[in-house]
Amino acid sequence: MNRVLVASDLDRTLIYSARALALTGPDERAPRLLCVEVYQGRPLSYVTETAAALLAELAARTEFVPTTTRTPAQYARVHLPGPPPRFAICANGGRILVDGESDPDWSRRVERAVAGSAPLAAMRERLLDGADPAWLRKERVAEDLFAYLVVDRARLPADWLEETTAWAHAHGWTVSLQGRKLYAVPRALTKSAALREVAARTGAPLTLAAGDSLLDTDLLTAADRAWRPGHGELADQDWRHEGVTVLEEVGAAAGEEIVRRFLGAAEAAGAGGAAEAAGAAEAAGAGGS
Repeated sequence: MNRVLVASDLDRTLIYSARALALTGPDERAPRLLCVEVYQGRPLSYVTETAAALLAELAARTEFVPTTTRTPAQYARVHLPGPPPRFAICANGGRILVDGESDPDWSRRVERAVAGSAPLAAMRERLLDGADPAWLRKERVAEDLFAYLVVDRARLPADWLEETTAWAHAHGWTVSLQGRKLYAVPRALTKSAALREVAARTGAPLTLAAGDSLLDTDLLTAADRAWRPGHGELADQDWRHEGVTVLEEVGAAAGEEIVRRFLGAAEAAGAGGAAEAAGAAEAAGAGGS
């Protein structure tokens, strides 16, 4: 029997850095945490112990597909509870991993799709034009597909961001500011395209999704049912869409609630079919929409 497909963003949706955990606020009781990522010998990302148990159950009961802007190498550092996912979507949809290996056919299709945008070199040049060491910390290229900057967000000039975003839009690119990272991604490079590909391969009767950033909007709207947390880029813009439930929870509590919603929808699908599951998920989320 084909299983429900759950495609979820990772950073600041399911997993949280120490910095992002502060989203819960100074007065919140500190949750018990499980480290799910270590980088250069240091713990980097966490889930709560409650979320860890829920994620293990989710991975066992659904076709759980981590869906991230991270490169495959960055994604490989993350070790979530439960069995390793059969599929993962990385590089904002630019790479589909099958049992941990990048699918070459999908990569070739993506390269053809992004050819309609201005070249990566031109976008990088525009990103660095006017960049100031006072706020620019790093500049990186991911999989030869897109670029991103690590910035001091408090010092990032609003006018530079507006002008760069406008240039990118006119040349077939999307700009998204997520925490300390400013991403520039070809418009054709989307998580939703990869989601549809994985859904077709698995024959999933129902697709569920979650995410917090501008780069997740197409993923959220492409799924049958989706959720976004009460924090993040989309929350800052008060972004809403039919079929996407807005949660009140923020920080790690939002991560827990998202997994609960996934499990509820998957259980409804098993009990009454995909159509009933979509309706049940919508009803369950009505209070937070």
